Amino acid sequence: MMSHKGAKAMKFNLNCWNEQDELKTVVVCSPSILEVSDQQTATDVQWEKQVDQEKARRNHEEMVSVMEKAGVIVVDYSTYLSTDDLALNEKLINRCFVRDLACVFGHILLPGAAGTSMRRPEYFQSHRIFQEWFDEKKFLIQANNKLKALEYGDVMVLNKDAVFINTGIRTSIESVEALQGHLFQAGFSEIGLIDLPRRPDTMHLDMNGNVAGADVFIAKSYMSYFPVLVRREDGFSFQMTGDFLNRHGFAVEWIEHIKHTIADINFLNLNPETILISTKANKSLFKNHPTLKKKKLVEVEVNELENGGGGIRCMTLPLERG
Repeated sequence: MMSHKGAKAMKFNLNCWNEQDELKTVVVCSPSILEVSDQQTATDVQWEKQVDQEKARRNHEEMVSVMEKAGVIVVDYSTYLSTDDLALNEKLINRCFVRDLACVFGHILLPGAAGTSMRRPEYFQSHRIFQEWFDEKKFLIQANNKLKALEYGDVMVLNKDAVFINTGIRTSIESVEALQGHLFQAGFSEIGLIDLPRRPDTMHLDMNGNVAGADVFIAKSYMSYFPVLVRREDGFSFQMTGDFLNRHGFAVEWIEHIKHTIADINFLNLNPETILISTKANKSLFKNHPTLKKKKLVEVEVNELENGGGGIRCMTLPLERG
């Protein structure tokens, strides 16, 4: 993993037009040093279960190791922080869930805005680091001036034409409206907006569905009942979720029974042939569709990290694919 030494001089390429091309560079952040030692505290901080941070750190190190063995450059942004900033950052219990902080659309990086005040410090700190990495034409920090709440666990870049966004508990429709002009300028022609139930188990889009390949989308079956507002520069229309995804080349594998929401849905594509999944994931979900049967499933134990309410996708922010 990238160390702090020489960090300021590093240059990273930005290139993400989908969720499944070969992952080349990804940002992560190691878990907090604070222990969440009992169930009541976990409930109070909106985590699923108590977390042993020593185990969580071992889980995270193993996840990073697996990605590096696959040829991915893994960068821990916390190693770029000043001593003073790090003293705070390492006590932020959600800091490992970096997916929400920002997102690469094509060749630009857009900032997010925390949907809960508890997470605001890590957004502020990480965005300052991103400003060191990228010039103002690549990292559009000013784009978050009008954002109220936009966490990128709610966002999926389907292909060069379409972006899929959930305006739910952590992402506001007003924030999407403030950002949509940048997405059209980046080259995307459509933004599909869905409004999923506002519950802990449906907090983000990637806790409900995920791209599992260039032509397959895995989703909880209830999503088939939801319409999608399709926005274009010249107007809008409505389509059902399945129809929207089908039109953009995705067959949808509707899943009726999910035992472990995060483990089963929150996976990461390492390349078009390989998916990084949790050891707790139900591998039978990948056995029914003919394309998914051919996928190589690489398992990594992230059980302790998942107790914090996020999974592998939540803990990885791709900078470069393809």
